[in-house]
Amino acid sequence: MKRVAIDLHYLPTLEFFAAIHDADEVLIFPNDLYQRQSFLNRTKILLANKVETLSIPIQGRRPKIPLSQVKIDYSQKWQSIHLRGIQSAYGKAPFFEYFFPYVEGAILKGNESLWDLNKELLTICLKLLRWPVKIGVLENLPQEEEIIDIRGHIVPGRPFLERDYFFPSPYPQVFGLDFEPNLSILDLLFCLGPEAGKYLKDSAKKE
Repeated sequence: MKRVAIDLHYLPTLEFFAAIHDADEVLIFPNDLYQRQSFLNRTKILLANKVETLSIPIQGRRPKIPLSQVKIDYSQKWQSIHLRGIQSAYGKAPFFEYFFPYVEGAILKGNESLWDLNKELLTICLKLLRWPVKIGVLENLPQEEEIIDIRGHIVPGRPFLERDYFFPSPYPQVFGLDFEPNLSILDLLFCLGPEAGKYLKDSAKKE
């Protein structure tokens, strides 16, 4: 049984899913400390003229608090901004109408905790990929068990090609002449639909 410990991101990148493509269980840790400049509250989508970063505003900027205590700031109208951005980016994608309601429902649900929102979205994404991967929530990493720990590896500040998780090949995207290889999982799901899972598994293998 392969178990992978990983950070809980907001609508994670393709690299994230390539890294867990053959896992039986992914382990996430609510007591890990919040890190600024991470994928915890941001994701990237492809618009007509640029790659756009969608960020969820959080309450305060208190460092060194557990992830499960990070609260979403609903005084900013981020939900409508994100949903409009996703619709603008992928409204004409082949599988948009099938998958968007799942994402929309989770974002509009109004989770107080960023952790709860991210966990719900990860569950939805695994379902749409048709991957039978379990999500385990642990207080701490068990030292005696064989677990692959890649927490802190997938970060915005370093190019994904510096790591050994994701080796992409181009797939048809809605916009742009140049292929953008490591966007939110939404890009792949909306563009490839049921083939998305196979693409990720193929992209996780070195030639």
